[in-house]
Amino acid sequence: ITSNSTMSSGDTKNIALITGITGQDGSYLAEFLLAKDYEVHGVIRRASTFNTGRIEHLYADRYRHKGGRMHLHYGDMTDSSSLVKIISTIRPTEIYNLAAQSHVKVSFELSEYTAEVDALGTLRLLDAIRTCGLEKQGKLYQAST
Repeated sequence: ITSNSTMSSGDTKNIALITGITGQDGSYLAEFLLAKDYEVHGVIRRASTFNTGRIEHLYADRYRHKGGRMHLHYGDMTDSSSLVKIISTIRPTEIYNLAAQSHVKVSFELSEYTAEVDALGTLRLLDAIRTCGLEKQGKLYQAST
C-alpha cells in the first residue's frame, strides 16, 4: 500500500493501525508514532483486555496525545470480518502487523493455532486491505516471527 490521507486543510494525516499493540514492540511503536503526531489505532483481542499493561500509560491519559489520538478496537487475526470492519472504518494510511503467537512453548503445543494466527492471519489482513480498496493507498509493514 502507498500514500497518506488528506485532511480538509490540505495537511497530511497519518493514521496507523497496529496489530499486536499490547506486545512489547507494538507498545513501543504506538508511543513512537504518537510522538510523531499520528492517529494510532490498535487491534486487541477480547482475551487481551487484561493484557494491556504495556499501553496503559498511552491510553489512560487521552489528553496527553492531543485529545485522544489513540483508539483500541476489538478484533482477531482469526476473524476476517473483524479485520475488514476495522480497516473499512478507520481507513489507515499505514498498517503494522505485529500480531503473533509469542509464547514459544505454546506455539509448539498449539502449532495449528499458531499457523492460523501467524500465517493465515497475515493472509486475512492482506485480503481485508484488498477488500477495503486500500491496496494502493497506504503502507504495510509485516513483522515475521
